[in-house]
Amino acid sequence: MDLSAAYRHCRRVAFGHYENFPVATVLLPQPQRDAIAAIYAFARQADDFSDEPAFADDRVGRLLDWGSRLDRDPAGHPVFVALADARARWGLPTELLSDLVQAFLLDCRGQRYPDFESLLGYCRLSANPVGRLVLRVFRLDSAEAVRASDDICTALQLTNHWQDLASDVQVRDRWYLPKADMDRFGVTVAQIRRGLWSEGLEHLLRLQVERAEALFVSGQALPGRLGGRLGLEVRLTLLGGRRILGKIRRQGYNTLRARPRLGFADAPGILWDGLLGRTA
Repeated sequence: MDLSAAYRHCRRVAFGHYENFPVATVLLPQPQRDAIAAIYAFARQADDFSDEPAFADDRVGRLLDWGSRLDRDPAGHPVFVALADARARWGLPTELLSDLVQAFLLDCRGQRYPDFESLLGYCRLSANPVGRLVLRVFRLDSAEAVRASDDICTALQLTNHWQDLASDVQVRDRWYLPKADMDRFGVTVAQIRRGLWSEGLEHLLRLQVERAEALFVSGQALPGRLGGRLGLEVRLTLLGGRRILGKIRRQGYNTLRARPRLGFADAPGILWDGLLGRTA
């Protein structure tokens, strides 16, 4: 497959699946934007294998095959043609891409998390590799930048978990709430499955939101260190995540009742704050 066609495919995937946060936007220079689109397309397809009904017959098998293609000839698949070029051009570590597949495999296998530290271990596979890969594409992956990026990426992943609590539990049977915290606040699996709100569940979600917010704060200096268009992109992403946390707070932490999301009305405020260099 022609390389330019492969990258066009990846860009369509990246822009076609826009959710809460900017992905490979026009803010970024074209070569780096193409590389990030290839990374996103790789992760997006793996995510679809783990989630979409069309793949329910063999999710694990499809994910294992998808991950194994990293070590094989691209064989004409547009995602792997583009990704092979991006890996060669920017020196992208294979293990970071493999970590993303491992996270999706944990989801498919019904992994549960006994405590918050084990949930952070999941985020190290599911979220942090994306930030590290982006930093590598821009050759800005210093140890300090990686630490801050990990904090932001983990915070974004946690925000998504608490935003999607109802659908994760009631539709996908996926549990990211740490068991120790559920026990502490007297929250049960049956309660969440039935959508029963309680004071204990409010306290439980408040704790998780506070943890995510603390990680955003820990990493918030990163956009300023990066500077330029990448710094603005990361700042907008961080602002989007923090705005979702604000929406969760304003609805009393009850994401069983309604899923908070960003809409067109949020865009001007996020962009304005980003241009002014704000991170909150």
